[in-house]
Amino acid sequence: MTALSGSRRIWLTGASSGIGLALARRLLTQGHRVALSARREAPLTELAGAGNNALVVPFDTTDTQAVARAAERIDDAFGGLDLALLNAGTCEYLNARHFDMPLVARVLDANLYGTLHCLDAALPLLRRARAANGRPLLAVTSSAAAYLPLPRAEAYGASKAALSHFMEALRIDLADEGIDVSVIHPGFVKSPLTDRNDFPMPLRISAEAAAQAILEGLERRRLDIHFPRRFTLALRLLGVLPPGLRFRLGRRLARPTDMESRP
Repeated sequence: MTALSGSRRIWLTGASSGIGLALARRLLTQGHRVALSARREAPLTELAGAGNNALVVPFDTTDTQAVARAAERIDDAFGGLDLALLNAGTCEYLNARHFDMPLVARVLDANLYGTLHCLDAALPLLRRARAANGRPLLAVTSSAAAYLPLPRAEAYGASKAALSHFMEALRIDLADEGIDVSVIHPGFVKSPLTDRNDFPMPLRISAEAAAQAILEGLERRRLDIHFPRRFTLALRLLGVLPPGLRFRLGRRLARPTDMESRP
C-alpha cells in the first residue's frame, strides 16, 4: 500500500464518504495529522475515533465564513499545512427540456466556488509551510468529465472543467512560491453519488482503489492524477476530436428524449 512519505499536516475536505472517506482512513492509519472536513459532524467524529492525529472540522464549503473559521482552527492546531487535499463536491444531472437554473447554481457553488473558498483559506497555511523550508502541495479533485462534454452533465462537467482550468493556471503562478499543484481526474468510482446513476459506468472502481491511485500520484507529485487509465486516456483522446465528431458521439450516448422522469 502506497503511503505518503514523512509526517504531514493535511486538510482533507469531503472526508465523510466515497473517495474522501477512503483517503481519510489511509492517511490516519499512516500517522499523518489530518483535519477532516465535511458538512456532517457525526461521520467525521466516528472516523476520527480515539486517535490523536485527527481534527474534526465540519462546515459547508459554500459558507465563506464557516470556511474561514475552519482554517483558523486548523492553523491553531497544526501551525500550517503540508498538503491541502480539496475533495468535496457533488453531482446533479440536468434535464435540458426542463432547464433548472437552481440545480446549475447548486453544482457550480459546491464544485467550483466551494472548492475555491477552501483554496483561498488554505493558501496562507501552505505558504507558512513553505516559509519553514518545506515544499507544500495543493491537490484538488476534478473529474474525468472535464475532458469531454457528456449528455446531462452540463452543470457537473462545466464545474469540473472550470476547476481544472483554474488549477492548471494557478499552478503556473504558484511555481515561483514553491507550492506544487496536482489535479485529480477520477473516472467512475463507487460512492453514494455514483450509486444513484441510472446509466452504465464503464470500468467503475472502488473508493479504496481510487485512494490508492491518488496517494501514488501525490507521492510522485504528478500534475494530472487520472484513473482508471484505460478509461481516462480514452476520454482525453475523444476530447480532442473535432466538434462535429464530439457532437455525434454525445448524441449516441444521450438518453432517449421521451424519458422525462430524470431530473
